Amino acid sequence: MNSGLGRQLVSVLLCASVWLSVSPAAAAELIVDVGLKRTLTTEELLARPDVATIQVPADVVYQRTMTYRAVPLRALLGVDRIPSDQDLQVIGTDGFVTNLPAGLISDTPGAGAAPWLAIEPPNDPWPLTANGLAIGPFYLVWLDPAASGVRSEQWPFQVASIRTVPARATQWPQLAVADDLPADSPVRTGQVLFATQCMVCHPMSGAGDATMGPDLNMPHNPTEYFQPWALKAFIRNPRSVRVWSEMKMPGFEEASLSDADLDAIIAYLGYMAARRR
Repeated sequence: MNSGLGRQLVSVLLCASVWLSVSPAAAAELIVDVGLKRTLTTEELLARPDVATIQVPADVVYQRTMTYRAVPLRALLGVDRIPSDQDLQVIGTDGFVTNLPAGLISDTPGAGAAPWLAIEPPNDPWPLTANGLAIGPFYLVWLDPAASGVRSEQWPFQVASIRTVPARATQWPQLAVADDLPADSPVRTGQVLFATQCMVCHPMSGAGDATMGPDLNMPHNPTEYFQPWALKAFIRNPRSVRVWSEMKMPGFEEASLSDADLDAIIAYLGYMAARRR
């Protein structure tokens, strides 16, 4: 082969390889439906006047300080406050569904956790996670998450769309506990934790939009077929109980879910099993 022609061919192939490696990020689109449905591209988001470079200490996904180009989520939504009877629902390309309460998103700026939408630059992709997962092109991150009690499952990544939906309490009444249950009951605590940490993947009694995991009360509840120690161990670290090739459920470190939190979730599961009968 002519050496000049060969170099040209190699150059074309290299360019094609580079183009293919960045084209998914370059072509990424985000659907935002908060009163008005819009489709925003990576380029549009990175060109916004309010885009900023932010540092996120103790990033939930990477477990270290990360730097992102991001826009304030509240500004992106175009609303100061979300009605109290609505949730902000964030849907991932993998089927992960996060419902964020209106109060969490509508906290007074400067007085609580600040949500930002991180945008993966096409020419500077984010690193893979420790288990080889790509989390772009969009990732909802928080500054000062402890100020509002933001939990680990409220950091959705691989974000595909953001919309408002009726609040869980309105849309899914079967998740509720009885009014006469004591205010300090661990079941009440477990209900809140379950909605935040578990319903991103699992339905409960037919309630919920997530489809990644099975319903945790139909046809049977985990408290009915797991011994108490095994259920707690499985939630903490699924691989400590059983392993299979298609396993997707992650474990929960104590920083994300304390032993008391686990006990409360299991109390809620047992409570819901009894109410199903």
